[in-house]
Amino acid sequence: MSIVDKRAAFLQPTARILSIAPRIVCALGLVVILTKPDPMLAVDGARRYLKKPDTWFASEEAKQVAGNILSYQTELGGWPKNRDTTLASAGERPDTQATFDNGATTDELRFLARIYAATHEDRYRAAFVKGMDYILRAQYPSGGWPQFFPPGRGYHRYITFNDDAMVRLMEFLRETYRQPTYDFVDAARRAAARQAFDRGIQCILKCQIKVDGKLTGWCAQHDEKDLSPRPARKYELVSLSGSESVAIVELLMSLDPPTPAVRQALEGAVAWFEVAELHGIRVVVQRDEESPTGKNKVVVKDPSAPPIWARFYEIGTNRPIFSDRDGMPKHDLAEIGYERRNGYSWLGYRPERLLAKEYPAWKKKWGDKSK
Repeated sequence: MSIVDKRAAFLQPTARILSIAPRIVCALGLVVILTKPDPMLAVDGARRYLKKPDTWFASEEAKQVAGNILSYQTELGGWPKNRDTTLASAGERPDTQATFDNGATTDELRFLARIYAATHEDRYRAAFVKGMDYILRAQYPSGGWPQFFPPGRGYHRYITFNDDAMVRLMEFLRETYRQPTYDFVDAARRAAARQAFDRGIQCILKCQIKVDGKLTGWCAQHDEKDLSPRPARKYELVSLSGSESVAIVELLMSLDPPTPAVRQALEGAVAWFEVAELHGIRVVVQRDEESPTGKNKVVVKDPSAPPIWARFYEIGTNRPIFSDRDGMPKHDLAEIGYERRNGYSWLGYRPERLLAKEYPAWKKKWGDKSK
């Protein structure tokens, strides 16, 4: 039995258990409270190996995993999303689209850098360079990145902050010219990575949305030419993002030292997060025997609940936006249909740590030094 077959056999009973779990919960009459869910749900893939010690990357196990990763690399140089690229592909080259979405491509490249540093096998270096070049080629003259490259004509062509795609690319490129793991990368590419990162920062600063002269947050997508906010899927409308804006602010806080423009962007975004807080409500999953799964996501009043944030806010009013696949904006989760209400992360706690810990620490470190 192949690795893929073994994994499928293992997952089948697990899948059956998960499929009936909501019914079990309902039968017990339980209410599940949603507390700080991770909004970025994706296949771990290569990421789960990156905490391994350097010695592991010289092992036969590491080489087997690396061989699987190489088998998924596309001709363009990137990797597909929502696939565990560390697992064997059963001898068939999958029909895949290279992308930066859902964590794809960057972790595979980190893995290849680690194993090349441990083994000095040229196939790993060659694959890494091909992938790095793919990222560098994909950057727009405006400084942003699309969801994948070539970007096509749909919403994928927009500068993509959604699911932190652009932020992850920039963090990876910064690693290549800062960390010793990437010393094998030639000077020209490392210089190109630095320039690409700097252009990305300028793009971020230019994309920040102003309302009544005040800097606020960012949309999940922006136009690749004029940098204006843009929609994506039908239910992902033009808006201020209460989720993706967090990763952008965290990236800006990592700049040392912060320029006056960066400081202004940070303080504007943090002030907007504070204004955008929603109080006195909580999202819970309740028993609903009439629903397709026996459960339903609802917003309930709770004066003791901590602040929560919407995924999308209407620009200018700061009213939360919810939508079905018809693209019509609503301002209450209960106003949209069951499928989108339960199949998307509309409300969450992602800005909480930023406001409670990260920004105060940044403020304490820098004070007025960058003015």
